Amino acid sequence: MALHSTVTPACDPSTAYRFRSSGLRVDPSALVPESPEPTSPVIDGESPDGTHRYRTIWLSDIHLGSGGCQAAYLLDFLRHHESDYLYLVGDIIDGWQLRKGWFWPQAHNDVVQKLLRKARKGTQVVYIPGNHDEAARQFCDLAFGDIHVRGEAFHTTLAGKRLWIVHGDLFDGVIQHAKWLAYLGDTAYTAILLLNRWFNRVRTKFGFNYWSLSQYLKHQVKNAVNFISQFERVMTDEARRRGCDGVVCGHIHKAEIRDIDGILYCNDGDWVESLSALVETYDGELKVVYWTIMRAPGQPAATARATV
Repeated sequence: MALHSTVTPACDPSTAYRFRSSGLRVDPSALVPESPEPTSPVIDGESPDGTHRYRTIWLSDIHLGSGGCQAAYLLDFLRHHESDYLYLVGDIIDGWQLRKGWFWPQAHNDVVQKLLRKARKGTQVVYIPGNHDEAARQFCDLAFGDIHVRGEAFHTTLAGKRLWIVHGDLFDGVIQHAKWLAYLGDTAYTAILLLNRWFNRVRTKFGFNYWSLSQYLKHQVKNAVNFISQFERVMTDEARRRGCDGVVCGHIHKAEIRDIDGILYCNDGDWVESLSALVETYDGELKVVYWTIMRAPGQPAATARATV
């Protein structure tokens, strides 16, 4: 199935993400080539080599270049999952942190190489920049190493649902009108993520699974919970105005699938706290997949993956 995209010339953030969609449309076949027929049977399940195949995978908020990025878990996830379509829904690289100081361990480089390899092998990879990697928005409508950069995209599931795909930061009032506050909050958030990282190292030594202390603390704050609820409603209202059945976004680091007044709200989570992805099966079903245990050789997939 061809991928549908709506783009704007030059993709300037000040104009490309107005609350009205752009009138310019391009032929999808000119943007993203049709994916080749899979060489193995199209089955939503685990193959003999331990790889799990989905029709579509959405990832966001990886934050490569930051100390909070759980690159080892993500790399393990990418090694054990294949898909026809792969959407990178913003904040893949943390430009805010890289401006403060260079941090790029080998695991972060391995993630980039793995994504490029998937694109070379036929996966249709679409990269939609967010606020932390907003510098990439100047390259909208271009392709790098078979990865296509878009300001936004549209995806139709096998169940016939038309989904609007966007990071979501341009519908966040703090990012748009008080960016200094966002930078200040990011500094405090980074400190909490470092605490979370050390906390989970201790848990691992004692044989416990990954658990996000930072996410727990964040969701105990009443204002944070209210902000998340408002963000979800704004995103679904905008999806309705665009004539879509639902929206897929990231930005707030809270994986969820829910119906809001008849519009499907899907958030694929993140790879600094929840270690989650949104997937579409070959039955057209949408699920959130958590990868909180790195899979050892020969380990059954059921113990390495939890789904909602």
